[in-house]
Amino acid sequence: MSKTYDVVGIGNAVVDVISHGDDSFLDNMGITKGIMQLVERERAEVLYAAMSDRVQTPGGSVANTLAGLGTLGLRTAFVGRVKEDALGLFYADRMMGEGTDFPNPPVSGDHLPTSRSMIFVSPDGERSMNTYLGVSSELSEEDVDPSVMGAARLLFLEGYLFDKDKGKSAFLAAAAACRAAGGQAGITLSDPFCVDRHRDSFRKLIEDEMDFVIGNEAEWLSLYETDDLEVALGEAAMVCPVLVCTRSGNPVLLRRDDQQVSVPVEEITPVDATGAGDQFAAGFLYGLATGQELEMAGRMGVSAAAEVIRHIGPRPQRPLKVLFAEQGLI
Repeated sequence: MSKTYDVVGIGNAVVDVISHGDDSFLDNMGITKGIMQLVERERAEVLYAAMSDRVQTPGGSVANTLAGLGTLGLRTAFVGRVKEDALGLFYADRMMGEGTDFPNPPVSGDHLPTSRSMIFVSPDGERSMNTYLGVSSELSEEDVDPSVMGAARLLFLEGYLFDKDKGKSAFLAAAAACRAAGGQAGITLSDPFCVDRHRDSFRKLIEDEMDFVIGNEAEWLSLYETDDLEVALGEAAMVCPVLVCTRSGNPVLLRRDDQQVSVPVEEITPVDATGAGDQFAAGFLYGLATGQELEMAGRMGVSAAAEVIRHIGPRPQRPLKVLFAEQGLI
């Protein structure tokens, strides 16, 4: 059956606002260097106003993955919630300008502002992130159009949105609509603390609705409350066909039914590790969408992650299609 989209993603629609800030600026603004912290609306407005040379770009984990998939020539759509304010209109326009459909129009009326992450880059390359979640975290089942989900070969969900009951219901509705129309649904676990908070719900979602799951070692161990990765992946394999476990500089483990493969990772000192997981997902999903063997899909993921950690920013600077061709992956 022909599909409109190769991959539809659902995630946080966050505008990354990047500026420079030396140590004295960070101290004066009360910003803790090198970490990501959530901030309230008033604090977000103060920090935004203090950014002198800001550069804005659409962000969010799954949106970054879709951007990588776009450089590989796949047809993509992103479902996220933005307000009809300057940043929200910018986000929607930029996503569409980069070739990813944005089917849900910005919301008007009495809503929280568009989500943003104020990122201050120090002279030594450290990134200090201050994230205001805003309206994106209010995504609900109302935002899920069954016709968009049914038009997807693959549906990719961002675990962060599972933090709220509204997000849970949205994910269930989206996965059901996608799979009913013959597509496959999957999730990135996003964060071990998010898994800690919603372990039972995550497990039920994976067992009932997911065809593939991507997580790192800490997330898998948290999900199954064990110190043994083989035990965790063994538990998951009983309920979900395709599993991926990334392990920083160690080989990536991938399982499909009874098959398990290990894909080595090139040792690279990262310039900026932001987006490594997002672009691994882009390479892996490209492999999945184009019917590659499990090992090849893993190699594509590793290659995409290696590209993004070599420069500042969470999205590829070189089209992944060119990179894959050079490396004989396509």
